Amino acid sequence: MSTKATSLSAITLAIIIVLGFIPGIPIGILPVPIVIQNLGIMLAGVILGRRYGFYTVVIFLLMIAVGIPVLTGGQGGFAHLIGPTAGYLYSYAIAAFFIGWVTEHLRVKGQLNFVTLLFTIVIFGILLINFGGAIGLIIQTHMSVKTALVGQIAFIPGDIIKAILATIIGLVLARQKLLL
Repeated sequence: MSTKATSLSAITLAIIIVLGFIPGIPIGILPVPIVIQNLGIMLAGVILGRRYGFYTVVIFLLMIAVGIPVLTGGQGGFAHLIGPTAGYLYSYAIAAFFIGWVTEHLRVKGQLNFVTLLFTIVIFGILLINFGGAIGLIIQTHMSVKTALVGQIAFIPGDIIKAILATIIGLVLARQKLLL
């Protein structure tokens, strides 16, 4: 692991944790608040690529598992990895991997631009995470499929804003040669 990879991974992990300091917004239909922390997950994939993005998010999940309060609202503990939020949390690592994988391929082909990066983040940073979250809710709370999926709609407007921010930040960093 290069110094650049180590540094960017540590900075990205710190960003994910700091975004957890911003309180979540509870929504009535689901036992899961609207959070800004998933912006950090989107950035992990864009900045670090598939390998380091995935590893960085796994380290974040391990921190949660051992009880370090790095989740929104200063929460942590293994219960989060088996409770209603589990589907979202596990989807974070998968999303970082796929965002990173597609971003790497777009860069190699010279096709990394606002539209392609935003599309990538929407597919994996929004749809994949929300679908994984819905599956977790169905399994953990025995919520109906319809309720779990319809409940995800509440997250979409904020997630779109986060995806646009991640896209802009990613493109600025790409121009500065600060992506792995």
